[in-house]
Amino acid sequence: MVFSSLVFLFTFLPITLIVYYLVPWKIKNIILLIASLVFYAWGEPIYIILMLLSITFNYFMGRDIDFNRDEPIKKKRSLIFAIVVNLIILGFFKYYTFFIQTINDIFSVHIPYRELALPIGISFYTFQTLSYIIDLYWGKTEVQKNILNFGLYVSMFPQLIAGPIIKYVDVAAQIEHRKLSIDRFGSGAMFFIRGLAKKVLLANNIGLLHSAIVGMEFSEISVLTAWIGALAYTLQIYFDFGGYSDMAIGLGRMFGFSFTKNFDYPYISKSITEFWRRWHISLSTWFKEYVYIPLGGNKVSVPRHLINIMIVWFLTGLWHGASWNFVAWGLYYGILLLVEKYILGRLTSKMPHILQHLYLMVIVMIGWVFFFSPGMSYALTYIKCMFTIGSAGLVDKTALYYLTTNIILILICLIGSTPYVHQVFKSVILKKKKKHIRSAVIIYAALFVMVIAYLVSATYNPFLYFRF
Repeated sequence: MVFSSLVFLFTFLPITLIVYYLVPWKIKNIILLIASLVFYAWGEPIYIILMLLSITFNYFMGRDIDFNRDEPIKKKRSLIFAIVVNLIILGFFKYYTFFIQTINDIFSVHIPYRELALPIGISFYTFQTLSYIIDLYWGKTEVQKNILNFGLYVSMFPQLIAGPIIKYVDVAAQIEHRKLSIDRFGSGAMFFIRGLAKKVLLANNIGLLHSAIVGMEFSEISVLTAWIGALAYTLQIYFDFGGYSDMAIGLGRMFGFSFTKNFDYPYISKSITEFWRRWHISLSTWFKEYVYIPLGGNKVSVPRHLINIMIVWFLTGLWHGASWNFVAWGLYYGILLLVEKYILGRLTSKMPHILQHLYLMVIVMIGWVFFFSPGMSYALTYIKCMFTIGSAGLVDKTALYYLTTNIILILICLIGSTPYVHQVFKSVILKKKKKHIRSAVIIYAALFVMVIAYLVSATYNPFLYFRF
């Protein structure tokens, strides 16, 4: 079950909201916990056991770290044990197949293995439990003594399968007490519908263009076609993942929680550094706080700083998927960030803003090729099509067909990836005039109707980040 399914929109969500708002405050967390476990079990009936084990294990490890807070050696031993167990579980379910395949390829052996289905959301909830354990060890947060409340933090369905990655320290107070109001609910509903529209109306439709192009033989792909395909995926993944993040934030508000934003219009960036301050903010923040800074950050020698950056980006790529093309994607950004910082930064900062922006977008689009490719060979061949005149030439009829038939959708997506439309809309709403509020309600109601009409008739409704 996903947010953009009709079962979720017309059965699960309304029933959960009605029950949640009707029950007394003291059992609201229990209701939300039950709903979250049902939500997860709907798609992962087997792996719900794994999640429950993760909740139980990390709850008691947190209690153990707190119990040994005055004994540094025991406390550190508990921390290391908790981290190792969490990473072993994540590594086994996510990287077991990749590891065996790599061994077989390198040593030309044939170790038999069975491919494991990836538990949905395991990367997200594992990082959340690790943030709790580490922050507790550092003394940044208090131990959660109620296992049901801790279970709610780990399994909360609004952000369980797609993030943002929520640190316990940011929601600890909200788990114990939060405000419910009509204004907050209305704001959450607007966020949810906006994200739903991004996902269903924009990501799904531009995704059809990308799927059509990557389904072609390389001998049929011209340079322009290859760039159109990369642009389509660039827009698809933003509206897909960004849309789900908006839906998560909106659902959180409807249940009284405030989650931090996960995207801040990354495609308006003018440098790689700025892009990663705006894209998947919760993941970037997690790696910065729990890997980069503990390694020494940038307060070390230049050689050590280079190593720190490459470690972080190797792990970032590996987090996204058990494949060498994801590792290459991470290292690609690690190298470019270092080049930008130590070599090209001063040069690019002096360029006109439009050129800075174009430089960034070319780099991002090339990076997404590694992301959507099934393997390194495919990625390198596709990039070659983007920069060389292959069998299909520079421009062909196929490229012109895809461009002319999708130009309106592409323009809408390009405009939608900037803050300008939202800023104009927000300025109208902030006038607090009844006619403007009424217009906003009509607009969002129309968006919702359009989404439902699309979902009823469409068969293409993937979610890219389920893979990760």
